Amino acid sequence: MLRTFFLFLALVLGFNAGPARAADTPPDVLARTTTQEVLAILKQDKEIRSGDLSKAYQLVEAKILPNFDFNRMTQLAVGKNWPRATAQQKQALVTQFRNLLVRTYSTSLTAFTNQTVEFKPLTMRPDDTDVTVRSEIRQPGGQPIPIDYSMYKTSFGWKVYDVTIDGVSLVTNYRASFASTVRQKGIDGLIKTLADQSARGGAQPIPRSGS
Repeated sequence: MLRTFFLFLALVLGFNAGPARAADTPPDVLARTTTQEVLAILKQDKEIRSGDLSKAYQLVEAKILPNFDFNRMTQLAVGKNWPRATAQQKQALVTQFRNLLVRTYSTSLTAFTNQTVEFKPLTMRPDDTDVTVRSEIRQPGGQPIPIDYSMYKTSFGWKVYDVTIDGVSLVTNYRASFASTVRQKGIDGLIKTLADQSARGGAQPIPRSGS
């Protein structure tokens, strides 16, 4: 059950679009319409569902990663230790965090089993530049799982900088883990830990609250 949480992330964060569409489309509409494209790909692609990681990597790179601001996401996850890192260390942290999530999402995509996504209505003002897009993952025989996306508007369109799964923030969860690693091993130790986790195939999924 727990390993499916990153699958849910991969499903719902797959709202990729061309530059004009991404810049002009409200975040909830962009998410809702193009998530269905990713779901359709997963339903039709038996190779991904049977464990073809190379094809899963391609799908993640094409449909998921363009919608993340990995620089902001990594900075928030590293937290108070970010200013202590050198420019070279910051770039390495962003790269390794990105690599880790690519491998984690790609592995999770192979576990797709006909989940569906329902987005909640979004109320936003015309001048809003930071919003939360709310959704629920529905799975056969299971309870709906709420997932919220913290997004902000850039010149390239809306970007995700945090995801909250059943009340647990991805950034906050990693921040606690990263801080512990930095205390024990320093910034370079965190970089190595992320690289090692990526090489092993990804991090442990975020547990549901109360589990």
